[in-house]
Amino acid sequence: MRYLGLDLGTRTLGISISDTTKTIASALKTIRFNDSEYDSLIPELKNIIEEYQISKIVLGLPKNMNNTMGERCETTINFQKKLIDIFNIEVVLQDERLTTVQATNYMLEADISRKKRKRKIDSLAANIILQTYLDREKGGKL
Repeated sequence: MRYLGLDLGTRTLGISISDTTKTIASALKTIRFNDSEYDSLIPELKNIIEEYQISKIVLGLPKNMNNTMGERCETTINFQKKLIDIFNIEVVLQDERLTTVQATNYMLEADISRKKRKRKIDSLAANIILQTYLDREKGGKL
């Protein structure tokens, strides 16, 4: 059993996956979809959940920097409810503030080209979301 990390955007879904010990997260892929057509993500997520025997989903919650929740949070919470209803699996929300900034900084330090950064940013952000959750879970801080 593994955990799945998700970074939901308006046109992309970054996906990461844990190892079976739930210690290390790895970027898996980014799914591109038409603006806000979140239902189109369900078939591919179903395949991933079945293939990797996912036992929990960690979904990034895009809070504002002042800790308030805006429209993007509402969209994310609605997506969380949809995932729970469809897959009957636990979906936890993980604060994702600054994960995209972290992901960009990692790639800049690694001297990754702008074109490659654009393709990888969402899955790396999902990786940071999931790894943060795994670290907190192992430390008993959930």
